[in-house]
Amino acid sequence: MATKPPTEDIDESKLRIKERERYAVGVPAVLHALKISYEQMGVVRSARSLLRVNQKDGFDCPGCAWPEEDRRHLAEFCENGAKAVAEEATVRKVDPAFFARHSVAELRTRDDWWLGQQGRLTHPMLLEEGGTHYRPISWDDALREIATALRELDDPDEAVFYTSGRTSNEAAFLYQLLVRGIGTNNLPDCSNMCHESSGSALVETIGIGKGTVSIEDIHEADLLIVAGQNPGTNHPRMLSALEKAKDKGATIIAVNPLPEAGLFHFRNPQTPRGVLLGGTKLADEFVQIRLGGDQALFQAIGKHLLEAEERDGGVLDHDFIGAHTSGIDEYRAQLAQVSWEDLSVATGMTPERLREIGEHVRRSKSTIVCWAMGLTQHKHSVPTLRDVVNVLLLQGNIGRPGAGVCPVRGHSNVQGDRTVGIYEKPSEEFLAALDREFAFTAPREHGYDTVEAIRAMRDGRVRVFMAMGGNFVSATPDTRVVEDGMSKVGLTVQVSTKLNRSHVVHGRRAIILPTLGRTDRDRRGGKDQRVTVEDSMGAVHGSRGRLAPPADDLLSEVAILARLCELVFADRADAPQADWRALESDYAAIRAHISHVIPGFEDYEQRIEKGRTFFLPNGPRDERRFATATGKAMFTGNPLEYPVIPEGRVLLQTLRSHDQYNTTIYGKDDRYRGIHDGRRVVLINADDIRELGFAEGDIVDLVSEWNGPNGLEERRAEEFRLVSYDTPRRNAAAYYPETNVLVPLDSTADVSGTPTSKAVVVRLEKRR
Repeated sequence: MATKPPTEDIDESKLRIKERERYAVGVPAVLHALKISYEQMGVVRSARSLLRVNQKDGFDCPGCAWPEEDRRHLAEFCENGAKAVAEEATVRKVDPAFFARHSVAELRTRDDWWLGQQGRLTHPMLLEEGGTHYRPISWDDALREIATALRELDDPDEAVFYTSGRTSNEAAFLYQLLVRGIGTNNLPDCSNMCHESSGSALVETIGIGKGTVSIEDIHEADLLIVAGQNPGTNHPRMLSALEKAKDKGATIIAVNPLPEAGLFHFRNPQTPRGVLLGGTKLADEFVQIRLGGDQALFQAIGKHLLEAEERDGGVLDHDFIGAHTSGIDEYRAQLAQVSWEDLSVATGMTPERLREIGEHVRRSKSTIVCWAMGLTQHKHSVPTLRDVVNVLLLQGNIGRPGAGVCPVRGHSNVQGDRTVGIYEKPSEEFLAALDREFAFTAPREHGYDTVEAIRAMRDGRVRVFMAMGGNFVSATPDTRVVEDGMSKVGLTVQVSTKLNRSHVVHGRRAIILPTLGRTDRDRRGGKDQRVTVEDSMGAVHGSRGRLAPPADDLLSEVAILARLCELVFADRADAPQADWRALESDYAAIRAHISHVIPGFEDYEQRIEKGRTFFLPNGPRDERRFATATGKAMFTGNPLEYPVIPEGRVLLQTLRSHDQYNTTIYGKDDRYRGIHDGRRVVLINADDIRELGFAEGDIVDLVSEWNGPNGLEERRAEEFRLVSYDTPRRNAAAYYPETNVLVPLDSTADVSGTPTSKAVVVRLEKRR
């Protein structure tokens, strides 16, 4: 039987530190996943849900975007996937009576864990200007309120429309159509805060902002470099793919400041070896790099390859370079200016150690580089990823089996949302196709990304803010600026499955629209509807929930958006023209529109029948075709950059605990790192603790320092416990969203604008 939600926040005084674990997954992970599932759903509902996760006739996991193989296991989910399903399929409910009991002021004092644990939202709610409590409102009245606010804008750019990665292709396509029909491209999304740097670098260098590998390529690679990524916590199903690669003889190099359990050893709970025989050793080499030193590492690898070619020959793929690339002379010239001593300082490794890593790459017959936020959330992230591409191009490791780039997306359909139009900088080709399909003229001026949207709210230039999923207030940088900006907005609208902080930090008026989740049956037009998603490797497949929703009249995101389009565009000849009621009743009609607008979706409906998956076109992967400025894959010369840490300060990275997914906090533990019953910790080298004048266990405030346009600026996060950990000197780590307050709004990556959440200069102040 499911348990009741907690009544109190996390009590940090009960925090316990244990020895960190040396392996990932195993039987303890299974037991923990089942425990949380039973607490949230009960036994019967847990079984019905978990056996359908990622199955061909089931629903796509609402967690990460790691792809499935064609042949599925009976249990095709990981520990964190089970937690994500349990959170969504919970029998706990947040109904109008809940909001009557709890004022907004009270809810604002609660932590993210408590808010998320209360249950599923069941009814549209309205908070009046000056009101103390949300009150129920009918669906018709709520949608009319929103439509009226949008129709009364003096300028379409006074509205901002955010999207999380959970939104389906069908809902995302309708959402961007609503926004562009209103007349703006203000479509910030979670990509702006995670893999925007990947897209920026890859579009420039290989002509597509996605990875170029399939799950089969992972299995067949000779060398896998996993950099700035913690798959054991963030993408646990990736460990099975790495295990298959190891079984076929692959070498794995793990690059990370922290020694994460999932990088070293995997106990697969679905195999006798994993349960009884100790599992599989994954990483052959652990490269403990300084924060921000990844560009230097890949420049060192490139320098080693070029020197080995000059000395011995036979290292570079000259046929590939001659036929398919441009710019290698610029790249050679740039690396010639970089000394091994500079590369050593930037990485924290000796030149000899750097050459050892380079030698692994030199000997490899096919190399894949996988990465996540550890590479994308620095000021110099785009140059870093250009240098990743440079290394792969030297040996022809794009567009052939077992080789390529693999940015591992963090949310289940964040890549699909971008594919179908959730982007503040749409291409002319996409907009022209949209115009033809819907007989209107979409706006061409670029819109706000996430950071620009926050600045607009801060400056009082936003009258309506709407979020399709996610937890904007907790997920974004510079928390206090975001909260202050949100309070200036006239109307905030949150389309959500669960309660979160973005519901209690709101505009002058606020509306909550509860919606169906991936696990819920979506019955419209007299039949069960399905949606589609795109995984991290460009494969599209269907998803259909089977569970009874938490409320009988709950609307899907598609239905909410179709009704809004009908209301907003009524009697407007210059708006998109469509049969909105037909789109609400049959999602196949939306897919038909997508197939007319976006290349690669031809015969959409037929290709997802019977659980089939299809791959979207990928020029570099499919035919070594590169849609770049030169028509070829581009080598680039990138000046070496790395953080310089002021004396007496440390460089902080924000990261997830094992009991969370993005801003959703499942529990109080970070089991693999040995943290239990609390979250307000700083993981820091023991020598740094002593050198800075502290002792392990001291409670400190974290104060970030940023040289802004008006001089030195500071942000403060209070009451964190110092925990001795094996990190590089003067590097530290702490969990978000608690530390997002420390990330300055204007500290962003060059080119991509991604917040630099992995490079925050902080000083430690002991609590008195």
